[in-house]
Amino acid sequence: MNATIDRRSLLRGATLASSGLALSAWMPSWAQSVSAGIVKPLPTVSGEDITLRIAHQMMTIDGRESHAIGINGTVPAPLIRLREGQNVRLHVENALDEDSSIHWHGLILPFHMDGVPGVSFPGIKPRSTFTYEFPVVQSGTYWYHSHSGLQEQLGHYGPIVIDPEGDDPVRSDREHVIVLSDHSQMHPHIIFKKLKQQGGYFNFQKQTLAGLLAGKDQSTKERLEWGAMRMDPTDVADVTGSTYTYLVNGHGPRDNWTGLFRPGEHVRLRIINASAMTTFNFRIPGLRMTVVQADGLPVRPVAVDEMQIAVAETYDVIVQPSDERAYTIVGESVDRSGMARATLAPREGMAAAVPALRRRPLADMKDMGMGGMDHGSGDAMTGMDHAAMGHANPAPAAQACPPEHAAMGHCKPAAGGTGQQAGMDHGSGGMDHSMRDFSVAPEVKKTPTVQTISPMPVDRMGEPGQGLEDVGHKVLVYTDLMAVDRNPDVRAPDRSMRIHLTGNMERYMWAFDGEKLSEVKKPIPFLKDERVRITLVNDTMMGHPIHLHGHFFELVTGHGEYAPRKHTIQVQPGGTATFDVTTDAVGDWAFHCHMLYHMHAGMMQVVSVRPREGDTK
Repeated sequence: MNATIDRRSLLRGATLASSGLALSAWMPSWAQSVSAGIVKPLPTVSGEDITLRIAHQMMTIDGRESHAIGINGTVPAPLIRLREGQNVRLHVENALDEDSSIHWHGLILPFHMDGVPGVSFPGIKPRSTFTYEFPVVQSGTYWYHSHSGLQEQLGHYGPIVIDPEGDDPVRSDREHVIVLSDHSQMHPHIIFKKLKQQGGYFNFQKQTLAGLLAGKDQSTKERLEWGAMRMDPTDVADVTGSTYTYLVNGHGPRDNWTGLFRPGEHVRLRIINASAMTTFNFRIPGLRMTVVQADGLPVRPVAVDEMQIAVAETYDVIVQPSDERAYTIVGESVDRSGMARATLAPREGMAAAVPALRRRPLADMKDMGMGGMDHGSGDAMTGMDHAAMGHANPAPAAQACPPEHAAMGHCKPAAGGTGQQAGMDHGSGGMDHSMRDFSVAPEVKKTPTVQTISPMPVDRMGEPGQGLEDVGHKVLVYTDLMAVDRNPDVRAPDRSMRIHLTGNMERYMWAFDGEKLSEVKKPIPFLKDERVRITLVNDTMMGHPIHLHGHFFELVTGHGEYAPRKHTIQVQPGGTATFDVTTDAVGDWAFHCHMLYHMHAGMMQVVSVRPREGDTK
């Protein structure tokens, strides 16, 4: 064999190598070559007195350095490990040149320790220290984050684990905390600016002519119908993998964070969605998960293959890997533009195959709030009177300005047409089902923040989440969850209320009942210990994770006294979700969508719980 390498072969090899590197640079982060695995626990703080320092820092993700705001020099912030029954003092130093804060997400505590500037305390001024002090009255998996500006997007978040006072009813041989998040090299204020300029700015997965010719996605008829309504069925996520890298414990897919196990062990995964904007579809191919806690509270075990985890939700699962092999942890973004990736393995340096991203979902008529209409099988648009809607072979002028968009002020209808006559005649006696019919939502204010109103929304708490309807395996749904213990308050509701989740994607405004936080004149009033049934109606085509501070609520899913108790609930597009809450915590509490840019754009209000007359507590 000739050991001499000729110049032509050397050049050819160099060319192939450089081409491979160039190709790799264009591949998504999760598909590129990975490290041998980062095996290290999260930095942890514990005890009665804990010191936390908020400051600017640099962080390295997939070999690339990026600016961040961290706590004690880490992103995520240190794991705070507490024990039920203790009293904790957390001394928080703000080393930034702007106000900051920490909200203890899901913790039951006095309202002035909740950490929301302008609602429960004034915030932490630059170069100053604030001490939070409160009794720890619960156990489970929670997290903490900034409630100031857009700092959370820059890395200001961290996990909390509270061990029970006695024996832990969840048995495991070891545990790993899994913090899912999203990170961008783009400054969060620039992201927000681009969203205000164009709602679908980061959506690089729109339908194309090539896709139409190849028979993909919607048919020509459907595309024309959706186009006439100026609605984009691919608009599933506001901020996508085009700018985000999805992280596990602060590490990118190429970093390959690795959690170790011994075959046969029961491994507890404490999963926290600490992202700013990303709903994750979480699975471990080849490994079933048994859900044992939701939002920190015990639930009866449910075996699943996948679950959709909304922003700010937490789930504890038990897995039992029996083989001497690696498993890939997959946190796929809801729009399937990217994924968080990590590994479970018996040894450092092992890796399993990473599944390809699945086909991205498309919004349908149910996501548009028409789930209460019986469309039968096949085309969801079949049987609809589109001439009545103004976009099925009308005159050119009417086609350019369908009535529902005239009602929104987007265009001027043809002569003789009115913005109020838009209807979908489904044989319901001429009932007006326009996409902005305020008669079906008298609670909603007529403001520019209301682009659409769901004509016939339905309860979607028994559904697996957008894009997971036909995956061929068991996906967790809210109706699967049942509390282990009987609910502390099983009274029937004293009253009920409906709250609409409204938005305008074209102007990127979000609100409750059509009013942004800056427009609200007074808080939502409650009396102490009221029992209230609240139905959330999603009038948008995007899921919203809604969080109520200072309280847990019971999902109305048919489980009665053993209804699951949560502090955050995902309201699916065009659907409804209902919960019962006992307003047992006096004070002012934030109530908001936990998608950071939605909250920043106005989808937040204040809930005010006042003592009853003569109540001295």
